[in-house]
Amino acid sequence: MSSHSSKPLTLGVCSWSLQVTSIPELNRLLAELGVKATQIACGDPHHAAWDEGDAMPQAALTADFVMTGAMLGFPGEDYTTPQTIKDTGGFGPEDLRAERIERLKWALSRTKELGLTHLMLHAGFIPHSGDPGRPAFLDTLREAGRLAAEQGVTLAFETGQEPADLLRQTLDELASPTLKVNFDPANMLLYDMGDPIRAVEILGPDIVSVHLKDARRPTTPGHWGEEVPLGQGEVNIPRFLDTLKAVGYSGPLMIEREVGDQAARIRDIGLGLEVVRDHLAKTP
Repeated sequence: MSSHSSKPLTLGVCSWSLQVTSIPELNRLLAELGVKATQIACGDPHHAAWDEGDAMPQAALTADFVMTGAMLGFPGEDYTTPQTIKDTGGFGPEDLRAERIERLKWALSRTKELGLTHLMLHAGFIPHSGDPGRPAFLDTLREAGRLAAEQGVTLAFETGQEPADLLRQTLDELASPTLKVNFDPANMLLYDMGDPIRAVEILGPDIVSVHLKDARRPTTPGHWGEEVPLGQGEVNIPRFLDTLKAVGYSGPLMIEREVGDQAARIRDIGLGLEVVRDHLAKTP
């Protein structure tokens, strides 16, 4: 199945959260969890490699699941601390921008091969107004948006590495119809970048995809917050879902879990699905 049959508020799971290495394994685990939808890793060998290699898109298209979008991770991104990802993430490192634009071209082609229209990635830490590095950084994002537009793909930047006001200002400045938001409420807390509920209200019109994840803020500046199972953190998942609906969001909800071994992740994702289903069943 392709992305075109995904329904409003389609509930699913990010493929990399299941630590799968093949399409049959992904197919089996999604079925065990009782979901049909996934946001699928492009296949960057440093992020989430596929046993199928270049044959992955064909295998995915003939599987029983629905894909809602693709995800790109860049080689060399280091999430050890907030500082290491600031130094290595997305289009942040100037010396890697040209190489990462080439990687983006590859990912856009793969997105098309998968029959998809949305590609998610971390843009990197966006410089503030007045930062001398901002114009060149925005030029890179403009180029990324232009390349995506050429392929008929919407590029969605994942939230968390900057406050929502800065992302809002940047999207307004870029004014590109192909640059949107993949909203992850937990990242706002993990990076300590503000209130995820308020962020939904600020970014609402541009949110095209959601990673459902929960977390607690860091207790020590410069350190990570703590990712926790859905419903056990500080996001306030019921209020978050209600706020998404209030801003008119009707796209996919993809549960993401990035802590624990495969068995623990599957257990936590299963519990998270219950939390979300219970709330959606109670609300009109």
